[in-house]
Amino acid sequence: MAELLSTLTAACSFEEEIKKSRFIAHAAPAANAAAALAFFSEVGDPTATHNCWAYKTAEGYRFNDDGEPGGTAGRPILQAIEGKGLTDVAVLVIRYFGGTKLGTGGLVRAYGGCAAKCLDAAPKKVIVPSATVYCTCNYSDVERVRVRLTQAGAVISNENFGAQGVTWTLVIPMSDLGLVQEIYTDQTKGKGQWTVP
Repeated sequence: MAELLSTLTAACSFEEEIKKSRFIAHAAPAANAAAALAFFSEVGDPTATHNCWAYKTAEGYRFNDDGEPGGTAGRPILQAIEGKGLTDVAVLVIRYFGGTKLGTGGLVRAYGGCAAKCLDAAPKKVIVPSATVYCTCNYSDVERVRVRLTQAGAVISNENFGAQGVTWTLVIPMSDLGLVQEIYTDQTKGKGQWTVP
């Protein structure tokens, strides 16, 4: 079975001082690259020494070291995201240099650690893989079938009424798809149309 991924339900921040440098991590849900970049633009501080970031979405991932030595900031932030089993997340770590150099290992630990602590504190939810299904139902059976489908875990996201009956758009967790289809077929006596695009 594939490992379930989670995402954040709200933005979160975390701040710590490491050898006189101040690190502030900001994390937020981001459905796509454009949302992640907009978040970085919104919370970044142009007066800071570095604004390093990473995001991971269904589209892919990117990271930026913003002047820190290559691989010492953005990649550790991305590794923190992946290490927590997250997706659709953007993390920005701002550094205000305090005069003491941390070295490459110290930078990796500082950026990755600050990002991880921020993500630990952030509210999360599991992303449940789901399928969209289109199905029909005669008017005489609508109420009974609607009740049985929703009891089985289907969410009716849209319904269109036509001459013969209703057409529903259902969102069903993948783990319940077979059961819901079985209930649907039974309740409509095999007369309804069930389409998984």
